[in-house]
Parts: sequence; structure tokens; C-alpha cells
Amino acid sequence: MSGSISLKPLPETIGVFQAKTELSRLLRQVRAGKHFIITQRGKPVAEVRPASKQVASGKRGDMQGKIRMSDDFCDAIEDMRDYMP
Repeated sequence: MSGSISLKPLPETIGVFQAKTELSRLLRQVRAGKHFIITQRGKPVAEVRPASKQVASGKRGDMQGKIRMSDDFCDAIEDMRDYMP
């Protein structure tokens, strides 16, 4: 049998304080394709990974004509009238 299994490297774990102090370095590595798990007190709280092509390629006006707001969108909400000047 001559098959090979391609394993992805596990994401590096980094503490929230270290991530905050080394954010520029962290983002450079993410741009290069690296993936991180940020932990707080040893527990995973967030993942930092490269943005998908779909997110990264968004342009102003992409959603034009796809979103509709009701005619009364800017009207005051009845429950909030007591709090308005």
C-alpha cells in the first residue's frame, strides 16, 4: 500500500496577554496562513485564522439592491417614546 496522509499542523495556542502584546507579529503569521487558538486562563476563547477569500474580497456596494428596509425604519419605536427628548 503506498498511500500518504496529509495532516494539517495543529494551531498554536497563545495566551490572551501574549496575543495582545504581540498582535502585529501574530497578524503577520496569520497572513502567511498560520492559525492560532487564543486562551484565557488555559481555556480556549477565540481562534485567529486567515479570512476566507469571500470575506476578504468584499467591496463597497456589493449588497446594493439585496437589502430592503421598511418605510417606517427611521420612525420612533412606540415603547421608546418616554425616553426620547
